[in-house]
Amino acid sequence: MAADIRYARSGDVHIAYGVEGDGPIDVVFVPGFVSNVEYLFSDEGRTGGKYLLRRLATFARVIAFDKRGTGLSDRSTGIAPLDVRMDDVRAVMDAAGSERAALVGMSEGGPMSILFAATFPERTQSLLLYGSFASFVVRADHPWMPTLEERAKTRALIDEFWGTGQVLATFMPAEQRTPEAIALLAAGERGSASPGAVDQLMEMNEQIDVRAVLPTIAVPTMVVHATGDETVPVECGRYLAEHIPGARFVPIDRNSHGTLEADAKSEAWLDEYEEFVTGVRPARPVDRVLSTVLFTDIVGSTERAVDVGDAEWKHLLDRHDHVVNHEITRFRGVHVKHTGDGVLARFDGPARAVSCGLAISGAVGNLGIGIRAGVHTGEIELRGDDIGGIGVHIASRVMALAEPNEVLVSRTVRDLVAGSGLSFADRGEHTLKGVPDRWALYAAQN
Repeated sequence: MAADIRYARSGDVHIAYGVEGDGPIDVVFVPGFVSNVEYLFSDEGRTGGKYLLRRLATFARVIAFDKRGTGLSDRSTGIAPLDVRMDDVRAVMDAAGSERAALVGMSEGGPMSILFAATFPERTQSLLLYGSFASFVVRADHPWMPTLEERAKTRALIDEFWGTGQVLATFMPAEQRTPEAIALLAAGERGSASPGAVDQLMEMNEQIDVRAVLPTIAVPTMVVHATGDETVPVECGRYLAEHIPGARFVPIDRNSHGTLEADAKSEAWLDEYEEFVTGVRPARPVDRVLSTVLFTDIVGSTERAVDVGDAEWKHLLDRHDHVVNHEITRFRGVHVKHTGDGVLARFDGPARAVSCGLAISGAVGNLGIGIRAGVHTGEIELRGDDIGGIGVHIASRVMALAEPNEVLVSRTVRDLVAGSGLSFADRGEHTLKGVPDRWALYAAQN
């Protein structure tokens, strides 16, 4: 996606916006805490933003913008009340030639969207609130958000750590906070706001309280919230749905706040949302198939790299990759991706997967490299060019138990290749981490 970034005038403030897609309806995306509209469309900073806008653009013309004080919009805007910031939505719609639109409010973008929908129902087709809230701080009947004192501590942390990625990382599950993710988030923080702008934004957010507005909303509303959201608890979403007349509440079994993953859970609620705004639920392509998964990994790669040096190790890895890709193609497999010092591939037949694993082991042995491999046949999820699901997870666990230069397979694989001429040695029953029951494993024989 490569949106055409333009500017709308809201009073004396310039608001950056982009437009993508050409569907029959308009969707205005109102971002959360901070944003950079170029990052949202190009995915230079956040995978979830690109995924969501791309999905919305399959059935709508998507208009996304940076709130005043953030991203490509004017940064030095002072402290503006919510109704002034809400009018930025109208300015962007006018500039984009949108008479009426479905509003999608993410997190802090929710209250702006709520106020706009209540104020301009003739210009609001529907309202979606994702991970949002009615009040930014604790209230008597809204006890789930932090106190002003706790918000002050957060602002002190922002002042110290903004630009390092550590602030936005708090919106993600701990297991996703890899060094690579933190580096992307650091760039996202610097590209979306300065520390001073964030401080002003926090001060503006502390004034948010749209509880009294909720009963006045007269447009169709859907509230989507992650049940394990620790930044904005799910009770905030339930409160919105309970106080907006006729609102539909859609909980998602997820523990993140703003991040959206391109998986079955997201596709499910986005399908429901498409039907909500268009009246038609999309026909989903087949995304689950039975497949045989092969994982390989180089044995002792770290020690070998130290022994031969960086230059020679890179040369060996290049030769390894060439050999592996050649064998996968030869056995009619699909190369999915490299996984560090190994590879993930899938096959439409288990015998070819096992034979490929044995061929790779022999071929890279000529390079002085040893590998371990794991093979399993099961249901997988197709995720564009990637794959996932329990079948992939099991194959990975099987590989982890393989000895050097061993192709280890599950009992499912052994049973399915009966009559193929392949032979196996019993390696006993094992517990696979994160997988129920005990699994019988077998080593393929040349």
